[in-house]
Amino acid sequence: MTIRPAAVAGHFYSASEAALTAEVGACMTGVAHSTQKAIGIISPHAGFIYSGSVAAEVYSKIKFPDTFILIGPNHTGLGGKFSMMSSGQWEVPTNTFDIDSEIGGELLKTGIFKEEHSAHRFEHSLEVQLPFIAHISKFVNILPITVMGLDAQECQAAGIALAKIIKEANKSIVIAVSSDMSHYLPEPQARIKDKLALDMILKLDPVGLYNIVQKERITMCGFLPAAIMLHAALQLGAVKAELVRYTTSAQASGDYGRVVGYAGVIVT
Repeated sequence: MTIRPAAVAGHFYSASEAALTAEVGACMTGVAHSTQKAIGIISPHAGFIYSGSVAAEVYSKIKFPDTFILIGPNHTGLGGKFSMMSSGQWEVPTNTFDIDSEIGGELLKTGIFKEEHSAHRFEHSLEVQLPFIAHISKFVNILPITVMGLDAQECQAAGIALAKIIKEANKSIVIAVSSDMSHYLPEPQARIKDKLALDMILKLDPVGLYNIVQKERITMCGFLPAAIMLHAALQLGAVKAELVRYTTSAQASGDYGRVVGYAGVIVT
């Protein structure tokens, strides 16, 4: 069995089980828990000091499924356009998650998603979601996918294929997108650009999101995963997207001249 060990423990989050439990617990402090049934979510993936409170709020507000299909941007360039781990396990200091081989096998049959473990070896975007998931449930399964270099048609095809398999599954599934928003802009400019992208997400408009990011050169690293999720969500009957919270790294760093934006979204 393939086991993917934690790659960014000690960098993006605490490396020991006790310290990570305390760190995530601190992010969860004061967050009201609810059981909203979600089709998809968007959660950030920076160091927990910067974006952990946003991620904590997103995961706290939803009813946990049997499986999270995790889709994130490929920052390393390893692997292909659609890189998946369809079996095995994934470790973080607070849990070892089983990968949903049943759904993974169905996705491989589409011919779109490919078995590419190299893309996940050092990738942080999906790993940093796992401590928040583990804090709420140790028993949920995951299916990790990274994407890069997609055109609008490829996003649509992937979303439609994903939705078909979710519809036919005999289990509950939530698509969890990992994405930060604008990178390294003055905060006023970041907020303006991020609102353009978020407006399209809140309208459930994946094509609009794809186009506005390209046109305005918005450095939202997970806009491709978000577009895929929105295409799938529309096929699955989505009627609403809710902005849970938006903030920037300046709230933690005090540096308003060069920020990264973070947004939490729930699609129902």
